[in-house]
Amino acid sequence: MKFSSFGRRYSRHSGISQLMEDLGHAMAGGKKLLMLGGGNPAHIPEVQAFIQERLQRMAENPAELAHVIGNYDPPKGESQFIDALAALFREQYGWDIGPGNIALTAGSQSAFFLLFNMFAGDFDDGGRKQILFPLAPEYIGYSDVALSDNCFTANKPEIETFPDRTFKYHVDFDSLSISKDVGAMCVSRPTNPTGNVLSDEEMYKLAARARNFDIPFIVDNAYGMPFPNIIFTEASLFWDENIILCMSLSKVGLPGARTGIVIANETVVDAIARMNAVFSLALGSLGPALGYDLVQSGEILRLSNNVIRPYYERKAKFAVENFKAELEGVDYYMHKAEGALFLWLWFPGLPVTSEELYQRLKQRGVLILSGHYFFPGLEEEWVHKHECIRVSYAMPDEVVRAGIRIITEEVKKAFE
Repeated sequence: MKFSSFGRRYSRHSGISQLMEDLGHAMAGGKKLLMLGGGNPAHIPEVQAFIQERLQRMAENPAELAHVIGNYDPPKGESQFIDALAALFREQYGWDIGPGNIALTAGSQSAFFLLFNMFAGDFDDGGRKQILFPLAPEYIGYSDVALSDNCFTANKPEIETFPDRTFKYHVDFDSLSISKDVGAMCVSRPTNPTGNVLSDEEMYKLAARARNFDIPFIVDNAYGMPFPNIIFTEASLFWDENIILCMSLSKVGLPGARTGIVIANETVVDAIARMNAVFSLALGSLGPALGYDLVQSGEILRLSNNVIRPYYERKAKFAVENFKAELEGVDYYMHKAEGALFLWLWFPGLPVTSEELYQRLKQRGVLILSGHYFFPGLEEEWVHKHECIRVSYAMPDEVVRAGIRIITEEVKKAFE
């Protein structure tokens, strides 16, 4: 059998396929692995209890169960859930937003596949455009969703270091160039992999530049406000019709429901609905059914603010303290933990590549991610790409502590 160009492109090895294979093997059991590489959210008891109770009520209501599992939803997504989301954003932020501004997708990854190929690639006029990441590193899952090569370009960050061995990436606006070949700009906030939260000032400046060049500003808000609100620093959320805000129910505790949320102008929303019909026919109903209850009751805000954010903030502090204790005497920097589920560690002058460190740790039963996967569109050689690793702290404390000890042992061996 011979695969087409499409078949070869999407069946080849990639960072995201490696991540999900490792995650799947770790979650399926078998060999005991310390899973510090994936983005699987923690199983928070209070969140799990709410979902379990809602599923029980659904199972005991034959009419509702029949609707959820026996009927197709519209390609734009379940209308009651969309109405509830629009009401939530109007009430929370005063946005001029209605159901026509929201479409659902089969998870965030599906949303980025649709959006990136909508605004980058080949155009009918013979032109070709790219997605610009104004600050690299960026999310591993972006790298391979384009239908053609050379669809991404990225800007190197400014790096600010601090005496406590932390550092922070900033957008380098002086070097940020938006050419006629850029079709859209995209950031994640909080940033996956680093936990960086771009400042409000950075976000306003990026949004203004996008408007000036008449391109959309795509904001990956999977960890952001108002849900799951895994942000540990001051930040605000804003939207206008030039911004495409992408959200998800995954980090609320429903990754298996595969429910992405896109908030955009009606032209973009209508296009996504039509593409959903082509690629998926209809979207899954379970996520919207659970999500409607969470949103309509306001429980999603209570859980996000009072349970989910404090839970991860404590987990972040625990992981930071353990790394600082174990890495005593090592030349390292840790990105300021401002949100999401990850720590991003930088080892200047690391004698081995981060990929080799990943392989060594995998042999010892610890799964992290090599930093070099997180620079989509930054093709130039930059040693910094190979000196960083991403570590998740979402697993139970004993797993995180054991994994950190093995990581630091291998880092110290590499420097010997």
